[in-house]
Amino acid sequence: MANDEVDAEPAGRLRTSAETLGGFIRRIPFSIGLAVVLVVTSAITGTMVGSASGATADTWAAGVTTTVEAAKWWTVVTALFIPFDPFQLVFGVLTALLLLGVAERRLGTWRAVLAFLVTGVVGIALGTALQWVGSLAGEWWATGTATDLTLDPLTGVVGALITATAYMGVLWRRRIRIVTFASILVFVLYDGDSSNVYRLLAAVAGLLLGAALTGDASTLRPSRRSSHAETRTLVAAVVAVTAVGPIVALVNRTELTPFSFGSYLYADDPIDLDSVISQCSAAADAIGDECLKQLALLSAQGFGMFLLSFVPVLLLLVAAWGLRSGRRFARWLAIAVNLSILVFARTAFEVTVTTADVDDGTWSVFDIGELIVWALAVLALPVAIIVLLTVTRRHFQLRATRTAFARFLVTVVAAFAVLATTYFVIGLATLGEYWPSATPWDLLLDTIKRFVPPHFLAVVDPVVLPGHDLASFAYQAVGPLFWGVFITAAILLMRRSRSEMGFADRIHVRELLRRHGGGTLGFMATWPGNVYWFAPEGDAAVAYRVVNGVAITMSDPICAAGDTGRVIRGFAAFCDANSWVPVFYSVHPHVLPVFEELGWQHLSVGEETLVRTAGLELTGKPWQKVRQALNRGIKEGMTTVWTSWDDLPLATAAEITAISEEWVAEKELPEMGFTLGGMAELRDPDVRLMLAVGPDGRLQAVTSWLPVYRDGTVVGWTIDFMRRADGSMNGIMEFLIASAALHMKESGAEVLSLSGAPLATKPLAEGEAPPEPTVMTRLLDFLATTLEPAYGFSSLFRFKAKFNPEYETISMAYPDPFALPTIGLAIGRAYLPEVSPAEAVALVRTLTR
Repeated sequence: MANDEVDAEPAGRLRTSAETLGGFIRRIPFSIGLAVVLVVTSAITGTMVGSASGATADTWAAGVTTTVEAAKWWTVVTALFIPFDPFQLVFGVLTALLLLGVAERRLGTWRAVLAFLVTGVVGIALGTALQWVGSLAGEWWATGTATDLTLDPLTGVVGALITATAYMGVLWRRRIRIVTFASILVFVLYDGDSSNVYRLLAAVAGLLLGAALTGDASTLRPSRRSSHAETRTLVAAVVAVTAVGPIVALVNRTELTPFSFGSYLYADDPIDLDSVISQCSAAADAIGDECLKQLALLSAQGFGMFLLSFVPVLLLLVAAWGLRSGRRFARWLAIAVNLSILVFARTAFEVTVTTADVDDGTWSVFDIGELIVWALAVLALPVAIIVLLTVTRRHFQLRATRTAFARFLVTVVAAFAVLATTYFVIGLATLGEYWPSATPWDLLLDTIKRFVPPHFLAVVDPVVLPGHDLASFAYQAVGPLFWGVFITAAILLMRRSRSEMGFADRIHVRELLRRHGGGTLGFMATWPGNVYWFAPEGDAAVAYRVVNGVAITMSDPICAAGDTGRVIRGFAAFCDANSWVPVFYSVHPHVLPVFEELGWQHLSVGEETLVRTAGLELTGKPWQKVRQALNRGIKEGMTTVWTSWDDLPLATAAEITAISEEWVAEKELPEMGFTLGGMAELRDPDVRLMLAVGPDGRLQAVTSWLPVYRDGTVVGWTIDFMRRADGSMNGIMEFLIASAALHMKESGAEVLSLSGAPLATKPLAEGEAPPEPTVMTRLLDFLATTLEPAYGFSSLFRFKAKFNPEYETISMAYPDPFALPTIGLAIGRAYLPEVSPAEAVALVRTLTR
């Protein structure tokens, strides 16, 4: 029998795998079918092992020469089903399965087929027609690409994806369109290949087709409103596009767009100083234009100049990163870089002019017109970015402290001074080996040029080159080293966060707690580590802490009962302004309708156990175990003390400290925080302690109780800190809690909360089915399993069940389900701020299963 069970287990796994694969195929049959077709056609045509041959391209590829001049109309369709080379085969299969798969899930199979064919054919056919008409008119780009032949399945994939966005919600519609169009435009502007233009046209066709299929023209309009975070994302994406673009131009070495002037600086054949000297006169005043051109190209060569040419790219990428977080410094950095591009555009343009090929050396009216287009393009792009950053400046208001900025400034200035002085001193020592002959003044100007990208100042006099090896090394190294320091310092500056609120805010929170209550977990808002948001009227507050860009609140908002919605919306707007993800953690059921109105999602993160102390009687079988512990304690001479930390004798305070330290030392993981208090929290003067003291006067156990307020009066207590001494009486905690409950009953308290049980779920009723697992429930299960040996959450939850409590689910509410991995990691960090990197990686892996 055992062998049969073992043999059946692999078979069961195989059946499950087969069912999963079958379900995947049934969901996206067209996407999978296209991926298979691409493999088959690339094998038949030979593009699987190399680029499309002449016969294949002439027969199946789209372009002016095939589609228009040879009247091979079918090429606008066949170009969608044959990859051009092995790279496009791999890329095409991946995009078919991923991007087209997403589109097919939204559109359905038949609409996905329609979208792929219609947008792909329209993009290729319209693009080809524009090329043909433009080449007849002598237009520069069309003439340069008229002989291109295109095989590109991605054209239809992009069109289908954009079509599918019409069936998506506003958030994801906007995100996918921004990312897709930005990615296409960077290649159109900085590469200019025919296929990139076809994809852009297909994407535009997808917008129109999506509106037609849904019958809703409003999908064509951008959202009238967007949050701070979304605006920052858009601006950061635009800035990032302008940063990545020059890399595309440099890699492709294209001459098809006005944005690719930087690639002219890098000659195909290396130039060396000796050859330039042999061709040019040694006298500086005799150097002509051709010699200056050769010197400019030579001055841009070398490892240092290559790295330095990417400085604007890196600065803009760093600025984009900071803009995404709303950093004011990032906005000014992006503006400064684009202003620099404007200031040095003339010299960059001169490089283009001096290296451009013109027939017979004569510039025609058409050539001049093309140059005007180039010049306008070079100027218009940075101007547009500066205008964009100026218009959206209110979205970028986060500042670092003055101390942090001063540290950044000192670091940058010191680095420049040291590196510039180093190069100048070495240059003076080897001044006689420079060519052309250089004066100290020339060397001083050249020292400044060492920190400027070569395509900005390559043709600006003086152009002098060192001949000594040490000077040549310094010539190449000082610029990249300085900008490396600058970028590192800028990143550190933008990572500086706001300091915590002051003492006055904590006093104000306590006043609001006494007035409004804040729920049974509300007093946790006063704990160290929390910061506070106050409503503009000053009559409400939210306690929170920011972890990895996630603002995690501490239970319910502290406000009057009727103001919950206003306060939650206000805090969410505050988080949006700071580029944080708001997460309301450990909230009670009465506030969940507000989140449902906002369209947020929520899920259970634990159970709070409540005991009603009014009229409490420890009678009947359900209370038997608690009653036995209580009676045993009384029989053994145990006494209880209801007190506060400030009223403790020094010896008793030392005993509590020792018990706590022993408990922590026995755990494999560090003491948890966030919603679980420790020694620091029980020292609060408003917190009460219930102590169990043995007949010998030795402290056996301690619990701490947080006040629950209503209208300025304490109406209940919530347990927090629980510790027992080694060798204490069995059942000592049951004895202590039961004693506390009876004391609260006598003092008029209404409720005793045994607090929330993190990572726990209440027992299912008979016949009740468990809910379907989610990403977050898998995370909670992982945490519960991992932390159980050290912290015993499950056993603690079972212990609390002895007191016959009422269960009240505490939940987590969040706005974006795709932020759950970040939220889960942030909550893990909140509970265990000292968690090791290995444990953090394990959390992320669990989320991505």
